[in-house]
Amino acid sequence: MDERFNKWLLTPVLTLLFVVIMYQYVSPSCTSSCTNFGEQPRVGEARSPAAPSPARRAQAPPDEWERRPQLPPPPRGPPEGPQGVASPEDEDEDPGDPGEEEEEEEEEPDPEAPENGSLPRFVPRFNFTLKDLTRFVDFNIKGRDVIVFLHIQKTGGTTFGRHLVKNIRLEQPCSCKAGQKKCTCHRPGKKETWLFSRFSTGWSCGLHADWTELTNCVPAIMEKKDCPRNHSHTRNFYYITMLRDPVSRYLSEWKHVQRGATWKTSLHMCDGRSPTPDELPTCYPGDDWSGVSLREFMDCSYNLANNRQVRMLADLSLVGCYNLTFMNESERSAILLQSAKNNLKNMAFFGLTEFQRKTQFLFERTFNLKFISPFTQFNITRASNVDINEGARQHIEELNFLDMQLYEYAKDLFQQRYHHTKQLEHQRDRQKRREERRLQREHGAHRWSKEDGATEGTVTEDYNSQVVRW
Repeated sequence: MDERFNKWLLTPVLTLLFVVIMYQYVSPSCTSSCTNFGEQPRVGEARSPAAPSPARRAQAPPDEWERRPQLPPPPRGPPEGPQGVASPEDEDEDPGDPGEEEEEEEEEPDPEAPENGSLPRFVPRFNFTLKDLTRFVDFNIKGRDVIVFLHIQKTGGTTFGRHLVKNIRLEQPCSCKAGQKKCTCHRPGKKETWLFSRFSTGWSCGLHADWTELTNCVPAIMEKKDCPRNHSHTRNFYYITMLRDPVSRYLSEWKHVQRGATWKTSLHMCDGRSPTPDELPTCYPGDDWSGVSLREFMDCSYNLANNRQVRMLADLSLVGCYNLTFMNESERSAILLQSAKNNLKNMAFFGLTEFQRKTQFLFERTFNLKFISPFTQFNITRASNVDINEGARQHIEELNFLDMQLYEYAKDLFQQRYHHTKQLEHQRDRQKRREERRLQREHGAHRWSKEDGATEGTVTEDYNSQVVRW
């Protein structure tokens, strides 16, 4: 009897054990499908990929699963569209002056655009004072103040320059006529210009004049253009510029030179004179450098494309202008870089080609001027289409080692200014809302007190009449 009972008991125990074992093997492969069982995708709708399990995330490298696409957040502002600015590839080429080469500007994609739905984190690297981060210019467009645009080649300056003359909401907008390269940007009620740039005054201080040239040339030029009766009033010059990632800017300049651009009519004035041919030799024997390869472009040691942004922002008189024998190379580089950083930090405003919307935001808050249409961030540029290997990229970074340091400095300062300005706006908005709520509470309390007083007066009057009647 006991043996028969044990046989009947053994069978269900073994069956249960088998089921448990099979469940352990089957359930892990079923987690992704069984948990979503019954949630079938709609017609024409793709099923979103399941999130990787912690075990698989631990096995995969971090840079792999961190880049998995996620649903983007809903847009919070005006859509990024073609309005406000034309694509660089479609920009019309204006007829230039004799000896002036027209350049086509490009814009870089925003590297901080949230692709995975999360806001990027910014970690400051440099220590800036509150004065460095606060940029609110009391620009008097009706007075004698002037905005001076320092246009560095291949930094998106043509596009930004057109924003200045065609896209700012002004009491008296700039007058831009079809077929004419320059616009008339007069102050309200006056025939005086408030903007010194390529598209308003032309290349009055030379083709792509740098900081050294502009600071010595612009005041004299504006005094000649201004009315004599206004010379007794003070004038403020607010310098602005645009910067770009050095590698992208270098490749863009190479492609531009490859198509025939030279900028050989630039004056390069410093300490009252232009450089001699020995101080500034050319990289090509003919009229231009058309068809130059990237290797040839990089091999020219006196190519002005190398560290162009530092050279155009620094005070060249500190290092003997273009005389390379004035001091040793390391000392010259250190002085140029520090001078460029100081001048950039002290400028009223600078923007970055890679951050178009933030550039627009900071300009509007700095000068209290509003653009009509939003800036557009282009995703494809000529520089982005250039396929170079890691060795070539590293060589370009070495050739532009000063620009690389300046750009890291500029990018950090730009981001800190943006976040600081945003924070101040949020604080002002909160304070404004608190003040509105306080006024509403006071108004409501005052109204209630008046109603209560009227009610008490009515009761008292009625009671007194009753007493007299009694």
